[in-house]
Amino acid sequence: MSIAPRASACAPADVEAWLAELGLAPLERADREGVTSWDLRLDGRRRASLRVTVILDPALALICWGHYAPPIGDAFRKSYRKLLRWNDELPFVKFSVGEDERPLLLVEIPVAMASRDALGLALAREVAVADRLHDETVAWLKAAGWPSDPPAPEQLDGPGLRLVARYAAELGELLEPASGSTILALGADAEANADREEDEVP
Repeated sequence: MSIAPRASACAPADVEAWLAELGLAPLERADREGVTSWDLRLDGRRRASLRVTVILDPALALICWGHYAPPIGDAFRKSYRKLLRWNDELPFVKFSVGEDERPLLLVEIPVAMASRDALGLALAREVAVADRLHDETVAWLKAAGWPSDPPAPEQLDGPGLRLVARYAAELGELLEPASGSTILALGADAEANADREEDEVP
């Protein structure tokens, strides 16, 4: 599947056509000051109802903005270290924290590289990451009442997992079982004592 640079600018109509070709039906579209966004909800194998906002700034980038978890308090240093560690260890995605302290999972596609398959792979990568890190995220989800149980069996053939299957060859190690993840194990013993102490600091 080619993700070659485009010869012309990306327009909202292009993105809507790509979403339709990928079998994705946006919940909502918004237009503001030349920027267009579409809201999606995608189920993975373990992570249910991952909300992703696809944002098009035609002069800059096509961004997949995953609403990864509810806001986390600034006292929880362990949580912020997790985000920094995942940034270092996971390829092609970036974790950040919004103004409301909400962790965000981002994939950015330069406009010149925007295409149906670039968008599809970006969304598949977000679902795969959310599945892979579900065990380390579930406490955040439960604390704010976000869906934390795996999707029901009838949801396992939804558009999120179809995207993961479609781009599986390019997702590589993200598809390894989370229980066997070397990413989650790195530095765990070294951090355990410090984590316990720092989470008690206001």
